[in-house]
Amino acid sequence: MKVTVKDAPPVNRHKPSVDVLFKSAIHLKHDKILAVILTGMGADGARGMLELKNSGAYTLAQDKDSCVVFGMPKEAINMGGASKVVSLDDMSEEMLNHLKSGSIKRAV
Repeated sequence: MKVTVKDAPPVNRHKPSVDVLFKSAIHLKHDKILAVILTGMGADGARGMLELKNSGAYTLAQDKDSCVVFGMPKEAINMGGASKVVSLDDMSEEMLNHLKSGSIKRAV
């Protein structure tokens, strides 16, 4: 998959927007997508992550204790968009375990 940043109006007051990135992956095979949201301010990415999860993607959100700013992951978790909540220290291992299992082919 190739990601291209386009000059478009801001979404959620952000440019580029995580929601735009996540929603751009909706057309892919959902059971082969791994999406991750890490520390950040606001709610950007939460709706897109929920849409990915509802489509069958595996989604991870950073836990509160390891976040510098618990805005973006908190919103994704509260909306039900996180398949699993993981500490930053465990995030790469969690991602690699799913990639190695063969159940996930793409990461967003």
